[in-house]
Amino acid sequence: MESEDGNYDESGHEGGGRDRGGMGMKPDYFLPKPVKVGDEVEVDVISVASKGDGIAKKDGFVIFIKGAKEGYKVKVRITYVKARFAVGDIIS
Repeated sequence: MESEDGNYDESGHEGGGRDRGGMGMKPDYFLPKPVKVGDEVEVDVISVASKGDGIAKKDGFVIFIKGAKEGYKVKVRITYVKARFAVGDIIS
């Protein structure tokens, strides 16, 4: 059913639902991750999180690195991977 402003959700009912960019698009957590536990990757630390971990990105995927400082280029071993981020330890 169409609402007064001309919008309706996917089931045809007014209101409800968030636009996820179209039918068939999967949420981020279903997409393949560019790293997995045990991978060793070299990354540039682009900033530092509020709790002091360095933040880097691999193909747009966030990696938190314990003890890394902004501006460092480090090699890390991935220790933990979640839907939207990974955690790594500096190995060199």
